[in-house]
Amino acid sequence: MRQSGKVAAMVMQELAKSIAPGITTAELDKKAEKLIREAGAEPAFLGYRGFPGSICTSINNEVVHGIPGLRRLKEGDIISIDLGVRLKGYYSDTAATFAVGQVSALARRLIDVTRQSLEEAIAAMRVGAHLGDISHAVQSYVEANRFSVVYSYAGHGIGTEMHEEPQVPNVGPPGRGPRLQAGMVLAIEPMVNAGAADVEVLDDGWTVVTRDGSLSAHFEHSVALTEEGPLVLTAL
Repeated sequence: MRQSGKVAAMVMQELAKSIAPGITTAELDKKAEKLIREAGAEPAFLGYRGFPGSICTSINNEVVHGIPGLRRLKEGDIISIDLGVRLKGYYSDTAATFAVGQVSALARRLIDVTRQSLEEAIAAMRVGAHLGDISHAVQSYVEANRFSVVYSYAGHGIGTEMHEEPQVPNVGPPGRGPRLQAGMVLAIEPMVNAGAADVEVLDDGWTVVTRDGSLSAHFEHSVALTEEGPLVLTAL
């Protein structure tokens, strides 16, 4: 899983270099697939439950599961990229939100708060803690910064399958849920809206958008829990 995670992190780093006004999301998808396969791995999303791309590309008010296509990024957009890698039978899953050129102060703050909410969640991942402590870390940080946590979607366990138990909600009280044990690997992924938390799915059956049209950001890491603490597998 370390090896799979390193591939995912490398691909995300390379995609970040390509994000600029004028590029299409299909071009980003093509680059991601090429990099993953050149690393001896497989794009975990491609064909998963029928998904047509190697990455998810969600722009502005799109929360998650945006389908790559001919849409071109423009100055002031924000784009969330979610990608998965399968290597030697093991999965990794990571996501990040990027500014396209100069963005509004609100968009920048949304990205920063969402990224930090993931860091707060990872810091709460300790042997003997409860799953709810991770959820509470996300919710309390986001709401203290006057944004909304998407409650309709959650993180998950990950290993020899892309989605394993337990689900990892981004909202909830601390001290609840199963105890965390060494050896667990969780994909923690806060999704945060600048407006209300409500979302809906477009007619394509995949793309999740904010119901009020507000901006949304998404960050994710696959994190292993060791006796010494959390180990982020999808970081270089």
